[in-house]
Amino acid sequence: MAFQSANNHSLRKAFSFLVSVGTFFCAILVIAPLGIVFFHLVDKGASSVNWDFFTKLPKPPMESGGGMANAIAGTLTLLALAAAVGVPIGVLGGVYLSEYGSSRVNWWLRFFGDVLNGVPSIIWGIVVYGLIVKPTRTFSAYAGGVALGFLMLPIIMRTTEEVLYLVPQGYREAGLALGIPRWKVIVHIVMASALGGITTGVLLALARVAGETAPILFTAFGNSFWNHRLSDPIAALPLQIFTYAISPYDDWHRQAWAGALVLVCFTLLVNVTVRFLTRGRTVKV
Repeated sequence: MAFQSANNHSLRKAFSFLVSVGTFFCAILVIAPLGIVFFHLVDKGASSVNWDFFTKLPKPPMESGGGMANAIAGTLTLLALAAAVGVPIGVLGGVYLSEYGSSRVNWWLRFFGDVLNGVPSIIWGIVVYGLIVKPTRTFSAYAGGVALGFLMLPIIMRTTEEVLYLVPQGYREAGLALGIPRWKVIVHIVMASALGGITTGVLLALARVAGETAPILFTAFGNSFWNHRLSDPIAALPLQIFTYAISPYDDWHRQAWAGALVLVCFTLLVNVTVRFLTRGRTVKV
C-alpha cells in the first residue's frame, strides 16, 4: 500500500508538472500576437517618432516631414469629451444597479448594457451622425466625443456595479445604524471604498475607445489643422493613421506606422496604470 501511494503521488506530481508546462505555453501563445504586433510597429515606425512628430502639423502630399500634433491633441480632446459623457452616466448607472432598483428591473438593465457592449462601434457613429451631425449640418468634436462616450457607457456601468458589490455589506449597515442618510453612505463610504475599482473601469473604457476609427469617421470627420472650436471637425490619431495608411505616399505610410506605435504605447501605458492601481487588491478599503 505504501509503495502504491508513493507511486500515485509521483504520477500526480508528473501530471501537475505537465499541466503547468502546457498552461505556460498556452499563456505564451496568447501573449505572442501582442509581442509580434508591438515589435513590428517598433521596426516600422520607431524611426519616424521624433520631436517633429509630436509638435508639427501634417505636411501636404509629396512633402516629407511634418507630424501629428493636431491629431494627438484631438484624440485627447475627444477622450475628455467622451469621459464627460460616459463617466457620470456610467458610474451613476452602476450605483443604481448595485444599490437601488428591483431584481427584475436590474436584470433588464444589465441585459441591455451587455448587448450595448457588443454593438459594433460603427453603429454608434451612425447613431450619433443622425442625432447630432445631420441636424447641425456639420461634423464636430462634440459629436465625436458623444459617440465615444456612448461606447464607454456599458463598460463603466458594469465595472462600477461589480466593484461596488465587493464593498462589504457591513459598511453600509454601520453607516445607516449611525443615522447617516443612505445617499451619504453610498457616496462617502461605499463609493469612496470602491474608488480604485471605479477608476480602473474608467481607464479601461478610455483605453477601449482611444483607438476607435469608425465612429469618428461619421462624427469628428478629421482636420488637417488645429481645431479652435469644438463645434468644428477635429483631427484624431486613429483617423489620421487610417488616412495615411490608405494613401499612396511612402512618407505618409511611415507616419502612419509611427502613429500606430504611439497609440499602442498609450493603450499599454493605460493598462499598466490600471495594474498599478489594482495591485494586491480589487477595492480600496
